[in-house]
Amino acid sequence: MIKKGDYVTRNSYKNDTIFLVLNIKGEVAYLKGVDVRLFADSELDDLVKVGEPKETTEEDEKMREEILDDVLDRSEFFYLPGKILHIDGDRDYLNRCMKFYKDANVYAVGKVVEEEALAKNIRGFLEEVKPDIVIITGHDAFYEKKGVKEDLNNYKNSKNFIEAVREARKYEKSHEKLIIIAGACQSDYEELIKAGANFASSPKRVNIHALDPAIIAVSVAMCERNKEIDLIHLLEKTKYGKDGMGGIITNGTMYVGYPR
Repeated sequence: MIKKGDYVTRNSYKNDTIFLVLNIKGEVAYLKGVDVRLFADSELDDLVKVGEPKETTEEDEKMREEILDDVLDRSEFFYLPGKILHIDGDRDYLNRCMKFYKDANVYAVGKVVEEEALAKNIRGFLEEVKPDIVIITGHDAFYEKKGVKEDLNNYKNSKNFIEAVREARKYEKSHEKLIIIAGACQSDYEELIKAGANFASSPKRVNIHALDPAIIAVSVAMCERNKEIDLIHLLEKTKYGKDGMGGIITNGTMYVGYPR
């Protein structure tokens, strides 16, 4: 018997993703991805109960170490990484990302805002924090059965992310002075880039990992200001690579000083 609070997978999707059961109404369960930024619903008879996932700390630590190994030479220099503002529609995912920033010694401010309220709130957050990098994320979905991917009405929250990006670009027009990372699972990648994002999801309309926006942000925050990021290498650090995240070549946001 599956109940609220259980962890499950879906037979119809080859049990590829672990979900938490948020609620059950009749014969339908409402689900939230443990690692992917995805809400879903499913018939109860399609679900398989699994054990509680092991702590994700080890996986997150491995991702963090891969980033730091790329950007720091542990020399006599000191480093001032870029400042991150992370605005998220999901508190659980935000908390996981905030721990990721803390462990990487990157200063970050987190805000929980429902996707529908992003555009009207983002200007105030930008003025308050004055970040080098802003993440605009939460939950999204592409409703493939409704029609083509070019129609924004076929997405759960892409419109909200796009409007928030546009508002952020009104605050700072330069793609070098404010790095914008936007989108969630299956978001309209092309329109987010057109709206002014440096990085966005999802080129192939696939799900993204909860940490994918944070991985991009930390990598840019820890790259020197006078250096371009290695875009292809950066995207390879994310869970699904160029299928899940894409963007434009951008300079880093870190100051380097001497002596330590």
